[in-house]
Amino acid sequence: MPDTAPKTAEDQRLAENKDRTKNWQRWGTYLPERQWGTVREDYSFNGDVWNSFPYEMAQFRAFRWGEDGLLGWTDRQCRLCFSTVLWNGQDRTLKERLFGLGNNEGNHGEDVKEQFYYLDAVPTHSYCKALYKYPQTAFPYDQLREENKRRGYDMPEYELLDTGIFDDNRYFDIFIEYAKSDAEDTLIRITAHNRGPEAAPLTIMPQLTLRNNWSWKNLEATGKTKPVISQTGSFQVRAEHKILGAYRLEPLDGNGILPERILFTENDSNMHRLDPNYRGPDHFSKDAFDRYVVHADQNAVKEGSGTKCALLYRFDLQPSASQTLYLRLVRLDSDGPTNKKTETFAYIEPAGIDIAQAESLFATRKSEADFFYAQRIPQEVTAEERNVSRQAFAGLLWCKQFYYFIAERWMSGDPTQIAPPPERMKKSEAWRHLFCRDILSMPDKWEYPWFAAWDTAFHMIPMARIDPEFAKNQLLLLLREWYMHPNGQMPAYEFAFGDVNPPVHGWAVLHVYRLGVGENGVGDLDFLERAFQKLMLNFTWWVNRNDEKGRNLFGGGFLGLDNIGVFDRSVTLPDGVNLHQADGTAWMGLYCAVMLQIALELAHHRSKAYEDIASKFFEHYIAVIDAINSVGGSGLWDEEEGFYFDKLDHDDGRSISLKVRSMVGIAPLFAVCIMKRDTIAGLKDFEKRKKWFLTNKEELSEYVSTAKCGNEKVNGSEWIAIAPRDRFQRVLQRVLDESEFLSPHGIRALSRHHHDNPFEVEFAGQRLKVRYTPAEGDSGMFGGNSNWRGPVWFPMNMLLINALQRYSLVYGDDFKLEYPTGSGQQRTLIEIAEDIARRLVNLFLPGEDGHRPSHGREERYATDPYWKDLVIFSEYFDGDTGRGLGASHQTGWTALAATLIQALYTSREMRNNAQ
Repeated sequence: MPDTAPKTAEDQRLAENKDRTKNWQRWGTYLPERQWGTVREDYSFNGDVWNSFPYEMAQFRAFRWGEDGLLGWTDRQCRLCFSTVLWNGQDRTLKERLFGLGNNEGNHGEDVKEQFYYLDAVPTHSYCKALYKYPQTAFPYDQLREENKRRGYDMPEYELLDTGIFDDNRYFDIFIEYAKSDAEDTLIRITAHNRGPEAAPLTIMPQLTLRNNWSWKNLEATGKTKPVISQTGSFQVRAEHKILGAYRLEPLDGNGILPERILFTENDSNMHRLDPNYRGPDHFSKDAFDRYVVHADQNAVKEGSGTKCALLYRFDLQPSASQTLYLRLVRLDSDGPTNKKTETFAYIEPAGIDIAQAESLFATRKSEADFFYAQRIPQEVTAEERNVSRQAFAGLLWCKQFYYFIAERWMSGDPTQIAPPPERMKKSEAWRHLFCRDILSMPDKWEYPWFAAWDTAFHMIPMARIDPEFAKNQLLLLLREWYMHPNGQMPAYEFAFGDVNPPVHGWAVLHVYRLGVGENGVGDLDFLERAFQKLMLNFTWWVNRNDEKGRNLFGGGFLGLDNIGVFDRSVTLPDGVNLHQADGTAWMGLYCAVMLQIALELAHHRSKAYEDIASKFFEHYIAVIDAINSVGGSGLWDEEEGFYFDKLDHDDGRSISLKVRSMVGIAPLFAVCIMKRDTIAGLKDFEKRKKWFLTNKEELSEYVSTAKCGNEKVNGSEWIAIAPRDRFQRVLQRVLDESEFLSPHGIRALSRHHHDNPFEVEFAGQRLKVRYTPAEGDSGMFGGNSNWRGPVWFPMNMLLINALQRYSLVYGDDFKLEYPTGSGQQRTLIEIAEDIARRLVNLFLPGEDGHRPSHGREERYATDPYWKDLVIFSEYFDGDTGRGLGASHQTGWTALAATLIQALYTSREMRNNAQ
């Protein structure tokens, strides 16, 4: 939304954060859900991240590059971390973090095996709420591993719900809430409900941890001395960190509930467990609380101080009973050192707060959150749609995470540790400049606890609706010199920073800019200009790297769609063979279109100097369009099939069209550029060059059309698209066919035609086949935990909807297509876009039988009062049933559901934002 005067209390806090009056975003739900099993914690020779640092090891081995915990809270550099630890008296270990299977353990790759939900959050994290469902019987770690290992690719994953552990409601609902009284004053409320039929024991341990920097001689993040947490009162502790400052954690008394005791230990590895041959002295270690509580080892914990502490509460909860704990984490201001030699300080006592005041603050912050979202979610939405939107935004904000990775140091190793094996250098050798120590938007905080550049672009579309400054800064961050490679490539993700992903960053930049355009027709030009300068470097890298023959046909890259192709498109092909990708070329067309529109916007509002670069992108765009439509006669277009396909060209002149009807052939529709009449009217040099180009290259002039429609802002404007009108119609004829791409839940990534008609081809001595597979993948390709051969994916649907919006502007409402294909019903393009959006949104809405398609047929989610309002935002969705698949908290790009709900009720979104 355009920047305006603050309307709500949360808007006021965002304004204060922007102008640095108060650092409201210093603290938040930035604690990772999973630090183990990541590349940055992997020091193995073979890159086996899952086995080199598995789940059980996280209990006793100190992390090098972060921390993790259950629905936790930390500062923006993860120096001091709060989390909740639980024990039901039955588990073999404390529940300190979420459990899941490593990639090698699941029949469909890595997968979290827990039930947790992000329920609410606002951008300054002044109010956040989440839910964890904790079983009352022993957690079935072994059962989950063994059954998933037994199952093949042709079977669904074996989930926690399948074990029966929640039968008879034998579990606790653990609600964790955070509310800020001030920027550095956080109240914490932990509420446990016994949903079961019998009394059950429950141990709750609010935990405070200092991230370990001292073991690696990495004191730039801690100061010259090691930080410490000390007991300062009966049940108070003070954390002192030379850079972060001092903070107090204390329980609020008032209901007679106080901890049994405070436990201390050091956040260090247990060397005896880490190395059976270790013969050194005993030390207090990070697994001390588990040894003390679960295994009754009285000598495991320290007294009085440490770098990790926990307040120990034990309860016996009766059936339907609940217990609530209130705590406060507050900064302590100092009035100077009392002893400069020992660096001890006197602290100013903060004003006290009791439980009644805490409850009042939580009520206020919750009310403010409601009002904040009331300004952003249309009033006309249904209660269910509002619930989906709120939880989508909540997940988006909860998935912001501290991400720490310094490539040079990771490759070289730490001075106190054994030098890492040289084999690990290969993965990131070209990325030694990479220096990440930021709050980043994660695709999924457990399954993908690392940034993915092309995912981030989609995350920022819904993010811009609620926190435009964060959205803009996040997009700029990935373009900064400590992220972007000197050659212009953007880092992909930590498993392979050099992989090639769809170049959608510019599309996101333009989209976020337009969301901020005010009544004067101008948005944040500083942001747009800063991004544009770096995007030009990235564009040049793309052209030089992936168009080696200079024909404007692109290929040779992973391109983010995993197994959608006949073979792994990231591998090197045999000599004499070149793959020309319909989507790779289409992505570059989209990139050209975006860069042209940005250049025109900057030339119009900023400086006429941008006219020259606008001309460059105009001509490059036309060249890409001509290539995909006509190189070699018909380019990548197949006239018989009426579709765009990848093509294998051999040096001996042979050409093979890979006739797979997939999203690859739909991608050319994404690239639509409208050069608005009022924007280019004053750009004389651009107009002059454009006229010369089209006059002297008359055969290319057919790609530039003039809009003839009822929209006054667009009518008479010139526009350019990859697909001419007839090809556009023919592609859509397949896309809108329910027997092909159009599912009840959105557009499939692969046509259902290939269910009975799989595509087969002989290549490099192999017989390769592509079959419609609507649910999980049927092979271990790309880790086995994603599938683009049939399911519905939100990012591609979003791009198609956005393209249809733009086409509707230039074709007008007189242009109609049969929708669905074969139905005999004629619909305008905007009506088609709206219906596709509605199908996607309906994934999360209960039908007449109470079932949300995304939840499959799990009865709890349809009828149980403690489950039925909870929404899971999966990574992708079954192309036939709509059941959610892959990562279960992909907010992430599935938070686009909130964007689509808004668009369905806001005419400006659906009809005019595409301009």
